[in-house]
Amino acid sequence: MSIKLSKHMKRLLAVILILLAANIYFAYSDKPPSKIFRFDNKDSTGTVDPAAYQSRVEKLVNTIISRYHYKKVNLNDSLSSVILDKYINSLDFSHSYFLASDIGKFDKYNHDVDDMIKDGELDFPFEIFKVFKQRMHQRLDYAESLLNKELNFTKNDSIEINREKAPFPKNDQEAEDIWYQRVNYDALNLKLTGKKWDSIKETLKKRYDNYIKAIDQYNSEDVFQQFMNAYTESIDPHTNYFSPITSANFKIDMSLSLEGIGAQLRSEDDYTKVMEIIPGGPAYKSGLLHQDDKIVGVAQGDTGEMEDVIGWRITDVVQLIRGKKGTVVRLLIIPAGEGSNSTPHEIKLVRDKVKLEEQAAKDSVMDIQEQQKPFKIGIISVPAFYSDYEAEQRGEKDYKSTTRDVEKLLNQLKDEDVNGVIIDLRNNGGGSLQEAVKMVGLFIKQGPVVQVRDADGSIDVDRDPDPSIQYDGPLAVLVNRFSASASEIFSAAIQDYGRGLIIGEQTYGKGSVQNLIDLNRLLPDGGGNLGQVKLTIAKYYRINGGSTQNKGVVPDISYPTPYGDSMEFGESSEPSALPWDQIAPTEYQKYSDLSKYIPELIKMHQERILSDLEFQDYIATVNDAEADHNKKYISLNYNTREKEKQEEEDAKFERENKIRKQQGLKQIQKGETPTIKTKNYDALLDETGQILSDYILLSIG
Repeated sequence: MSIKLSKHMKRLLAVILILLAANIYFAYSDKPPSKIFRFDNKDSTGTVDPAAYQSRVEKLVNTIISRYHYKKVNLNDSLSSVILDKYINSLDFSHSYFLASDIGKFDKYNHDVDDMIKDGELDFPFEIFKVFKQRMHQRLDYAESLLNKELNFTKNDSIEINREKAPFPKNDQEAEDIWYQRVNYDALNLKLTGKKWDSIKETLKKRYDNYIKAIDQYNSEDVFQQFMNAYTESIDPHTNYFSPITSANFKIDMSLSLEGIGAQLRSEDDYTKVMEIIPGGPAYKSGLLHQDDKIVGVAQGDTGEMEDVIGWRITDVVQLIRGKKGTVVRLLIIPAGEGSNSTPHEIKLVRDKVKLEEQAAKDSVMDIQEQQKPFKIGIISVPAFYSDYEAEQRGEKDYKSTTRDVEKLLNQLKDEDVNGVIIDLRNNGGGSLQEAVKMVGLFIKQGPVVQVRDADGSIDVDRDPDPSIQYDGPLAVLVNRFSASASEIFSAAIQDYGRGLIIGEQTYGKGSVQNLIDLNRLLPDGGGNLGQVKLTIAKYYRINGGSTQNKGVVPDISYPTPYGDSMEFGESSEPSALPWDQIAPTEYQKYSDLSKYIPELIKMHQERILSDLEFQDYIATVNDAEADHNKKYISLNYNTREKEKQEEEDAKFERENKIRKQQGLKQIQKGETPTIKTKNYDALLDETGQILSDYILLSIG
């Protein structure tokens, strides 16, 4: 998350002061919910009821959002329906627990949720949760009963993969049919890894027991946070409510995440998914774990038993992965983009603490032959936009910052007489906005870099104040779908100035600014920790007037992406995402018009990759991911799935050996798992160097 200090912090402080002045407005709301909703559920598993303070918090959060969110929010019947749908889907994303009759009862109040939020009424969402809990117990009791007899995988059944938009089951029989397929699918996936029935039965019984354990551990804070986020995320995906325990553990979680493997995790669709790889951590340095990978098992040490963690609460998975520096943790993962026939594979990481110097930008040099001419291309990898702000404030001369590090690396590369430079921003999720602005200044003379518009419509322009230019040679910026926020600001400015080529995938599209508001400051007599709100307060715009929000930065030369259409992944995949729009451009002077070179560069790129086996392997992997993503149903027949799996493995094996033959490496045999594919397997970086060399040749005539 990029953080805009100074002007925006002043505006936020004004918001807080206004709310503090209005504190008396919320002081009376201590009464509990009115308990008017009942859906005749027979919940014998323990009830969860709202706490008295949550009614006050609900109204306070609504006041903050309705008055101070960047988007002008109108909490009305239309939004009420969206909130209800989001809350129901957050509980039952696969539409396999609730019955259609349950949804019909809930929908009678789909135009009343807005009034409930305004009035601090919470009985309704808590009653929905009680029904969900009851249905979950029913479904999983049935699922476990199916494990009493070995399942038959010779039938020609299939399962619908994504039920997010499927209708809810009409009755218990339809629900059991869905779960019969689900249990068969889970069991078949384990059988395809070579497990025997007794092991499959034990693994699935533990997994389903963990589902029940997780839902039975839900408390009042958990349910309240889930409902409030159904509201806040209906406004925009980056506005969130953090419950007291979540906000209290926020700093602890952030610091302890640096003591383990260096990855931030989230729970999604029963899986533990990698949200972010922290630069400099064990996961980052190993190259074995990536954003969007799914962790399905965790084991301790070199020989500890692998524990299935599908369906676990995220806090429990994190505790299992954390450990002392120097100890080993083994993870069973399904890599991002791999589909239904993929076999989870094991990786081993040594826990360590992330060091600031490991997050620093790093350089290397690539030697290229293009049109029988040698080129030396400098590469600067920037994993994050960082700055040791406290050291700078103390007046330390050698404080760490992205811009200072990149400046030193540019000087080193110039001393090596490189012909061009690539700035590699792949997987760079952002960081300090000011560092992004300053880093643009290394490649331009004075000028604007980004525009920031606040909720009141006022616009600030952040500029490069330094009239010097550190590097004025040929430049390319390599981005992917995980390049976001500050990375997009840097890329957009370089593109708008015509200062360099933008190459890779369309970026994420996160062009909004958030700040945290501590609710305890607004209700000091609230009777304890009330939590926090992360509020969207501003929006970024390029110097050409276009927003980076939603649309991201579209490369001049695009590479295939394993993450499908932009509507399937990224900011634009979020229904509540702020829209792309534009404002008036600010005055700036372009350095060159690169558009005249783009058609020829694309032509040369497309011709070259036809014989580049590494790039063709990448394209094949992308095509496999796309084909798998487009599947609506998966077979539950063992022979069919085994054949599909073997065909995929044979195709990968054949491509692997073609690449090894081209590079003079030893061929692998069937059944052998390669650890190193080629001498330098980064097809996208290699091709970016070739494109930059092409540009150098074209630009000099």
